[in-house]
Amino acid sequence: MSLPSVPRTGEAHGTDGPTVVAGTELVGEFEDSGYREPPHLVCRPDGQIVRLPTLLYAALRALAATPPGGGPPVMARVAEDLTRETGRTFTADHVAFLLDKKLAPLGLTTHSDGSPPPPTKKTDPFLAFRFRLAVVPEHVTWFLSGLFAWLFRPVAVVAMLGTFVACETWLWTTQNTGAALQSVLSSPANVLLVILLAVVSCAFHELGHGAACRYGGVRPGAMGCGIYLVWPAFYTDITNSYRLGRAGRIRADLGGVYFNALFVIAAGALYVATGWQLLLVAILSVHLEMIQQLLPTLRFDGYYIVADLVGIPDLFKYIAPILKRFVLRRPQDEQLRTLKRWPQIVVAVWVMFLVPVLSLQLGMVLVNLPELVQADWQRITALLANAGASGNPTLGVIAAVFQSLLLVLPVAGLALMLAQPARFLVRAAVRRLRRA
Repeated sequence: MSLPSVPRTGEAHGTDGPTVVAGTELVGEFEDSGYREPPHLVCRPDGQIVRLPTLLYAALRALAATPPGGGPPVMARVAEDLTRETGRTFTADHVAFLLDKKLAPLGLTTHSDGSPPPPTKKTDPFLAFRFRLAVVPEHVTWFLSGLFAWLFRPVAVVAMLGTFVACETWLWTTQNTGAALQSVLSSPANVLLVILLAVVSCAFHELGHGAACRYGGVRPGAMGCGIYLVWPAFYTDITNSYRLGRAGRIRADLGGVYFNALFVIAAGALYVATGWQLLLVAILSVHLEMIQQLLPTLRFDGYYIVADLVGIPDLFKYIAPILKRFVLRRPQDEQLRTLKRWPQIVVAVWVMFLVPVLSLQLGMVLVNLPELVQADWQRITALLANAGASGNPTLGVIAAVFQSLLLVLPVAGLALMLAQPARFLVRAAVRRLRRA
């Protein structure tokens, strides 16, 4: 895919006319998209990918290619390019409208008079990852991912997956994981080691996403940590995977779970060599992580696999249109008409699966919430009361605190999940009352 660079403002363009904002990159058409008219991708200086319709992308490309001149001559030349490319008649006034009303508000160009665009904010999607803190800079991620990118070669993938299946078969048919779990959790030091190994597995998971991007030929971004709902989580910025086709994007989505499988292989081999039961418990925790990541409900890897399979980046914004169309039997709105038929079917199935599943889960939690809170409180009280009974009171207290957090966070996360749609419904009701 061609990735043309854009001249920096004030260098290739005159400073008294409209220009493309410095650092903006024209990526090209969104490959294998689920839209009837494939959008074109532009990377903003802040790293966010913006999807543009064909006309706006053509205008941006024409402006980027226009030689210095400044003022109205720039817009006249852009209008000539658009007229020649589209077969429709464009004037400098039309170009000024596109710049001032469409492209400048997106932070991609200056205004038609050369004034800077307004400050832009990154979008805040529903149930998105928040409070990010980059820990590993982009150039370090590039280096680390290069060490492991070879693992995505077809021969290596087949060999590793075959080894993983053999390891799983041996593990679940010959080993007593229940006894290992009971033995390990009775020791505060072992509990802390299991948590540490789980953290290492999560970090290795994120490295898998970066290595998949590098294998596909695009640059992964920074790695770091943050909060998803209320759970601490790691992340890797793989925004550049949108430059890839469907297969490359899905490979990047699956890269984390694939690296979890590699972690299981390594832990299994170490267990065979040492007989250390703690490794069996660590392997079990990695399995739980893999299952969670493959769920297509919240914004885990499974969600992005579905999104990249159909070529639609944000599935959540189609929940309301799908429900109106298939449940309320209302006419198809503009959002759905822009989708190809088979992606629209997949999204409809996803919505029809998501809504009842989340509703059932939240309903069960609400019904059982008092008992759940009481049970968690009793468990936390017992953990803290027995924290000093072990051979090492300090480790006992630390382990009890970590286990208590693991009990509290799911309840807090579900409460936050309920708060977001509840706030949305309240705002909608207030708007209706004001209009009435």
